[in-house]
Amino acid sequence: MLAYDFPLLSLTLAVLWFFFIFSIFFAIIWAFIDNFRRHDHGGWAKAGWAFVILIIPFFGMLIYLIARPPEADAIQTT
Repeated sequence: MLAYDFPLLSLTLAVLWFFFIFSIFFAIIWAFIDNFRRHDHGGWAKAGWAFVILIIPFFGMLIYLIARPPEADAIQTT
């Protein structure tokens, strides 16, 4: 109701929604790419995580980020 009375507020809410949806989409893509760049788990684990991220994107991404070990951030040169 408030957004109909103030057109600038309507535009602001639309831009906020756009950035919110874009950030979720970006996080899902990042989790999918990060899954395949990791060297600490094998092919079946990568396929399983990719399946979870693709089937339930938002919750799959959240589960992946929570379950991801912190030492996976280190770059391995071997």
